[in-house]
This record gives sequence, C-alpha cells and structure tokens, in this order.
Amino acid sequence: MKVVAINGSARQDGNTALLVREVFAELGKAGFETELVQLAGKKLAGCAACYRCFDNKDRRCAVSDDDMNPIIEKLAGADGIILASPTYFADCSAGLKAVIERAGFVGRANPGLFRRKAGAAVVAVRRGGAIHAFDTINHFFLINEMIVAGSVYWNDGLGRNPGEVEKDEEGMKTMAALGQNLAWLLGKLK
Repeated sequence: MKVVAINGSARQDGNTALLVREVFAELGKAGFETELVQLAGKKLAGCAACYRCFDNKDRRCAVSDDDMNPIIEKLAGADGIILASPTYFADCSAGLKAVIERAGFVGRANPGLFRRKAGAAVVAVRRGGAIHAFDTINHFFLINEMIVAGSVYWNDGLGRNPGEVEKDEEGMKTMAALGQNLAWLLGKLK
C-alpha cells in the first residue's frame, strides 16, 4: 500500500517536509511505501471553473499547461493521502489550495476517485492560525468521502525558520502518533 504526501510549502525540505517525514518514519516501520511530492518550484494555479472535467470525466483537469495532472494522478493512485502545508495568513498555502480546488473538482467529476482512501492533514505553524489550515485540508478529505486519521493532538508542529519544528517535542510526537494511526487505518481499509 502506498501513501502520497503533498508538501504545499514554498520551501523545499522545510518544516512542513520535516513533519511529513516523521509521519513517514512510522509508516515505513509498518511496511508502507511513501512518496513526498513537494510543490516548491512547481507551476500551479487555482481552478479556472471551466467545468470541463465534468464533461471529460477522464480523471484529469482540463487545464493541462501546468504541473497539476501528475499530482492528481499520484493522489488517485494512492491508498493514503497526506496534505501538508505551512500556515499562511491562517490558512494553507496557495499551492496546496490549488491542489485542493482542482483535485477536488476532478474528484467530484469522477465519483469515487478518492472515496474511502485514508487522509491526514499536517500543518506547520509559527504561532497561530493552524486550526483553520487544518480545517481547510480536512474539508477536502470529507467532501471526497475519505476516512480521516487523527492523532493525540491537532496535527501541527511549531516552527518558523527551517528546522525549528524539530525542537517542538509535542509536535513531533503528534506526527509519530499520526503515522501510527494512519498505518492502523490503512490496515483496516485494506
């Protein structure tokens, strides 16, 4: 079974990626394959509201001149999905929001594309606003009929500068527990 994580950070291998890798460590111990897709440097835009995905029903976004369709393919092929983001102005990043919008529309246009996959949100935050970002991600999972994994606390870690999140002992323990819970959930869904 495979878990794909989308790192919505503009920073390659920053705090958000460190949190995801902590979740991946637990998934690896349980024998799951993992893949981290980092949005840093990718060309992405939000949904154009053309609704052609509802006409085409080909599991792809009709806008094809950017990096979105390979991401949608990875999400569709995964058993578990982690959407991860830093907190920007009390929400997820614009890159991750573009994935949520466009993959969400493709999922609605192709019923069942994400149904009963396991989902988990991961949020990096300097201080506040993480809960709204966490909610934004979870709304994607819920409207797509996914099963959401939780942890011992909200799935966030505190840190601003690269690497600072590793000093958040509670946040790192939360990510480890999230990885264990996601592995358990995927085992039940198998």
